Amino acid sequence: MRALSARMFAFYFRAPVKAFFRARVDYMGYARAINPRVQAGENWSWRLTSPAILAHAVKTHGWGFIPNQLLPPLLANTAVGAVLYTSYLNVLGLLHEPSSRPTKRVYPPPPISTAFSAGFIAGSIQSLIAAPLDALQVRFQAAEMMEGKYRNMWHYALDKTRDIGPRGVFAGWTLSFVRDAFGFGVFFAAFEYVKGQCFYGFVSNVYGFYDKLSLFQQNRIEAQENYRGRRPEIKPHYMLEPTFLLLAGAAASISQSTIQHPITRIQDVHYGRLEWIDSHSASIPRTSRLNTLKLYASAYRKTFKECAALGRRAGGLRRWLYADFLLGTLRQVPSTSAGLIVFEILRRKYSKDEEVVRIHKDGYDILLV
Repeated sequence: MRALSARMFAFYFRAPVKAFFRARVDYMGYARAINPRVQAGENWSWRLTSPAILAHAVKTHGWGFIPNQLLPPLLANTAVGAVLYTSYLNVLGLLHEPSSRPTKRVYPPPPISTAFSAGFIAGSIQSLIAAPLDALQVRFQAAEMMEGKYRNMWHYALDKTRDIGPRGVFAGWTLSFVRDAFGFGVFFAAFEYVKGQCFYGFVSNVYGFYDKLSLFQQNRIEAQENYRGRRPEIKPHYMLEPTFLLLAGAAASISQSTIQHPITRIQDVHYGRLEWIDSHSASIPRTSRLNTLKLYASAYRKTFKECAALGRRAGGLRRWLYADFLLGTLRQVPSTSAGLIVFEILRRKYSKDEEVVRIHKDGYDILLV
């Protein structure tokens, strides 16, 4: 068990705990680009962990590296996550009235279709807000930063956004919209279904039948029946709900990956084509700049043709789309589950203390605090 646990921890800490989802912007990209161990392709060790890579960057460039190079992408990721969760909670409250109440527990839970709709809308809003970040991410080249073309990430963001313009910012947004809208729709639908309906269903089936209760619970119900005017009640095991939260996070992460992983593979090909268009658009005369728009429009068709060719080489389009799916999903499940638990704890912390949920059964209540 010690050997197995050590291997599990070693695997997980190769990809340190991130935010609730994969970071929209790679905040460690430049730090890795200037690290000689990373560039040399050394085998994994503690010197290749994020803290060690960051420490090397600070030692090389001073403490100004954090506010100039690290802070901008961190703030961008935080803003995108805040927009996503705020949008989801507000839309869910509009579509499902019990979810709009400031209570610690939503009962009855939202239907899976409602959670999907709220996640779909929230993902759509996020894709719109994150479009400039995606455009900057795919066009970032560490070599330009090291050559002094840009002073810091702030300068890079302003100058590159002004250079590519609105058409460059929203080039490829259709794929981002499909990935985020359907991905987060499935994500929140799976999370709410396992956290709510599956949990309440399990509790009702296990604790809702007197004959299935333990002898201790049966004796407790009988003892409470001696008090007049008080309906007997029992409480489920305190570890049940955290377990279902973990399962909900795992189910949500896996469900989301089935949508977003193949679309991300297509996006990588498409963004490479957009970079080529951007690099050659400067040489196009101003009278022919309308041709650039035609290139953007035809980029999708050429991207799908290239993806089909890559799929044939890999032995099938599905095999190519889902290459490295298992490893990437397993790496993401722990951080997603932990993030959703923190999200649920904070949501309940700032909710109002109201009457607990009671599931009525024959002769007694199941009490959920």
